[in-house]
Amino acid sequence: MSPSSNGWPVVLLHGWPVTETHWQGLLPILRRSGFTSVPVTLPGLGKPAESTPSFRKSDLAHRLGNDLSERGLARFSLVGHDWGGTVAILLTAAMPQAVNAVVIEEEILPGIDIDIPAPGAEHYPSWHGPFNRTPGLAEQLVPGREDAYYGTFLRQSAGPPGLAPDTVRSYIDAYTTADALEAGLGYYRSRADDIADVQRLQQNPIHTPVLAIGGRYAMGSAVADGLRTLSTDVTGLVLERSGHYPAEQEPEPAAEAIIEFLQRHRDQPAP
Repeated sequence: MSPSSNGWPVVLLHGWPVTETHWQGLLPILRRSGFTSVPVTLPGLGKPAESTPSFRKSDLAHRLGNDLSERGLARFSLVGHDWGGTVAILLTAAMPQAVNAVVIEEEILPGIDIDIPAPGAEHYPSWHGPFNRTPGLAEQLVPGREDAYYGTFLRQSAGPPGLAPDTVRSYIDAYTTADALEAGLGYYRSRADDIADVQRLQQNPIHTPVLAIGGRYAMGSAVADGLRTLSTDVTGLVLERSGHYPAEQEPEPAAEAIIEFLQRHRDQPAP
């Protein structure tokens, strides 16, 4: 697929523990605005991981870059949420000629030491990272308690605005498999390698334009502040009635900002 055949391609990468449902409010607006949506589920994020040997984000970025090239995508934009945001930035660093613009929604990359401001710090959970990284702990405690595990994270991270109960249920159901648990933990347990990759990127930041979107009741302005250590061109936006899921919690303002940003950079030449 070339950028001009069916509209400029926009590759969408959701995070943990959600599914492609995260983009349901954005997809029709992208289509009406002349873009071609390319939703991608990273291995294990609500779908079977199959034969993925590594959850290191640079490895996932390399695999994704190869997959997109095989699909004929030579130039495209990226929109990444949560872990999808880390993969999006590392893919941009690896393929600067291919990626013309990046939107990062609610992600502070591993190793970026930055505080989440109030009120997000009062709502966004801090327990899940250490819990998921502790060998053997989640494997013993989560099976049979998925409602408590995933449901607690989803409800806390959404903040006071919340998520629709049916959506929370669909996310819990999608992750209630042994494969999903193993893969999800793998994303957290590659932290040392991920930090090393991000630190290398800090020494040679990307120049691709980045739109950093945070939710007031989650990471907020820390998304943009963290990305400014990795990119020379960052525009920050905080959505006031969102937690960790702005594309779902404020779909129209989020989509408007994403569309405006992507349209502004759609014809930007490759560096």
